[in-house]
Amino acid sequence: MDMSENYLSEDAQLAAAMRTLENFIKRLCVQADKGEEYANELWKRISNSTGVLQEVAYYHDYGKFLGKYEVSGYTLPDILVWQVDHFKAYMDRHLEMNRYRRERLLLEALETMLNMEENPAPYIEKMRNESGTDFVDKY
Repeated sequence: MDMSENYLSEDAQLAAAMRTLENFIKRLCVQADKGEEYANELWKRISNSTGVLQEVAYYHDYGKFLGKYEVSGYTLPDILVWQVDHFKAYMDRHLEMNRYRRERLLLEALETMLNMEENPAPYIEKMRNESGTDFVDKY
């Protein structure tokens, strides 16, 4: 077997893995009641980010984040923790409860990380200053 045959095999394997991850993201979008346009745009952004793509691949395979990719010191698990804390007010509303919409939280974390790649400052500010409703006189 020459190197070109081996290279094509690896290329085909990579293409299959990318299709698997794309289908995974699209299924999450369907489960989170997100539209096809949203799913396509999110996948495009994920596939253009090596760090986020690696996290998605690990999540697909193991059901948890690798937690190694950082933007300004924040990982996807950090973003998820902030989201859960930040959205506590919504968690009290039955129809909007993100704690029962794991897919929605996951997609929002991915989107936040992708947005942070482009402009981290507003998200860092929010994560440092915004929190849930556990503080006296917060609202």
